[in-house]
Amino acid sequence: MRSPITPLRDRLRGQAHDQAHGRLRQLLQRPPRGWPSFSSPLRSTAVTARLGRVLGIAFVVCFATGLLSHYQYHPWTWLPIPGAPVWGYRLTQGVHVITGIACIPLILVKLWSVFHQLFQWPPVRGLVHAAERGSVAILVASSVLQLITGLFNVLQFYPWPWDFVKVHYWLSWVIIGSLLLHVAVQLPKIREGLSTPVSRSNPGRQRTVLGTSKPGGLTRRGVLISAAGGVGLVVATTVGQVVPGLSRFALLAPRRPDRAPDEKLPVNKTARSAGVVSPAQSPDYHLTVDGARNFELSLAELEALVTEETTLPIACVEGWSKSAHWRGPRLLSLIERAGGSRASHVTVHSLQKGGYNSSTLTGSQLESALLATHLNGERLSLDHGYPLRLIAADRSGVLQTKWLTRIEVR
Repeated sequence: MRSPITPLRDRLRGQAHDQAHGRLRQLLQRPPRGWPSFSSPLRSTAVTARLGRVLGIAFVVCFATGLLSHYQYHPWTWLPIPGAPVWGYRLTQGVHVITGIACIPLILVKLWSVFHQLFQWPPVRGLVHAAERGSVAILVASSVLQLITGLFNVLQFYPWPWDFVKVHYWLSWVIIGSLLLHVAVQLPKIREGLSTPVSRSNPGRQRTVLGTSKPGGLTRRGVLISAAGGVGLVVATTVGQVVPGLSRFALLAPRRPDRAPDEKLPVNKTARSAGVVSPAQSPDYHLTVDGARNFELSLAELEALVTEETTLPIACVEGWSKSAHWRGPRLLSLIERAGGSRASHVTVHSLQKGGYNSSTLTGSQLESALLATHLNGERLSLDHGYPLRLIAADRSGVLQTKWLTRIEVR
């Protein structure tokens, strides 16, 4: 038998549910007191879309040139790195570093243009919206980390415990994947933004101060022009580390190619920091060649070999590069003496312990390689690889192994 108080209890429950639902709906409709709000008229979909287009192109350029750089260190055996054009790595790595540095002011302006959306209310409107915001968080976090650590790598400053090359490589895939997802999700807004004039919501020549409506301040077009100016200034003060005629303007470049105290060519790693000062100057120094026919050469025998001369650039992963004149015996002549050929895989080893103390050559890079004894008309200095170093075309600087002691022919 139903209790007489049951209808009253059900009615009270229903009223409580309706009140709770109403309060929740009211809370979702209006942000809590003190929630940040932004009213700058400079932010708009048109501005964000234009900034995003330039930043997206820069990211793709960085990604493509970064893959080419990575291939220098991990080439497929069936597709050796070509030896032509000789300036190939110099160009791609220079573009990679300059574009990456230019992305720093670009991403700051882009984040400013969408910063207010971080505080939209309600923060999440459903599972799809939550996934979208999560993908943006991954894209922003990975991009900022990539640009900061990349800049530190250019400065040769490593305050982290992980392997920079591996993290830099795999993070680039995370970024490019997140970017493609972001573009796919935001494509309608991107199209709308790019098709909308920047000043549509600011009719006429009305000007507004950032965050206020006072006259005489910055316009949206002014924001884009300022961003372009900042990026242009960064590029102009770093491009000189690649373009010889602009070296004196490379104020932000970590290495000024026109400022080389030793044989007119900058040095990344000195003989002292590599720990090779004594063995490189030892009177017992000799070069060992391991192949089908092993042999050794003393320093005097090396210097008596027939030499060739060539002009090739040193192009480093930090982005700087400079051409230099080299002289020394052809590597291939020693390979053939050891029973090898142009098709051999050749690994050269350094006196240096640890780090990049060996590198492998195949194909046309092997054919172009010299065992350099002279640089710009002078005997190699210790810091440039005395008594013997490798120099080959279209090759990363860190793979132009210095202080050679052994050659392995397979």
